[in-house]
This record gives sequence, C-alpha cells and structure tokens, in this order.
Amino acid sequence: MYNNDGINRRYSEGFKLKILAELSSGKYNKSELGRIYGINRTTINKWINKYDRKDLKNTRVYVENSDEIGRIKALQKEVEQLKSLLIKKDIDTLILDSYLEVAAENLGYKNADELKKSLSIKP
Repeated sequence: MYNNDGINRRYSEGFKLKILAELSSGKYNKSELGRIYGINRTTINKWINKYDRKDLKNTRVYVENSDEIGRIKALQKEVEQLKSLLIKKDIDTLILDSYLEVAAENLGYKNADELKKSLSIKP
C-alpha cells in the first residue's frame, strides 16, 4: 500500500515505461503494481496520460435498455424546451423594462421605478 512518508520520489523514464509495460502485459493491474512497487495508482494514471497510452486507461461501458434511452431523450428535449422558454421570458422582461424606461422618460418621471409605483406595477 502507498505510504506517504514525506519523501518526494522521482522515477526515471525507464522505470515509468517498465511499469506501463507490465500493466499492458495484463499480468498485473494498477493496484497490484502499486503494492509491488510502492506507487500510488494515481501516479500510474498520470504516467498513462503523460505517455498517451489510451489503451491502458479505464473505460466505462454504459449498458442501457431502450426504455432508458427513450426517457433520456425525452428529458433532454424537455430541458431544451425549458431553456428556450426561460430565454424568451428573460427577453420579454428586458423589452418590458425598456418600454417602461421610455414611457417614464416621455411622461416626465425620473425613472421606470417611479412610473411603476404610480401605476401600481409590481417590480
């Protein structure tokens, strides 16, 4: 198991490549190599990224049935609809505020808030 004893370790390029070669052979996994050599698994993952060994990265496989896929698509569609409605509402609010500012200016009010008060419009 990895023991953080406060010592900064520097590994040679050859050692790093040796670890990756042992990992790619399939004889050991990351945890086992970590125990054997006293290396943290995250260090091995950094070496995998450094040497661009995509074949050694963990892969995720999603297993879904058609009901789940349909539900996910329906939820994604609903999210898009809600986003567009929110954008429309924000634009409508901006337009209304702009109209009120122009009307307040034309009617001689200091600002739109003063006009809203006189018309009893809730902010």
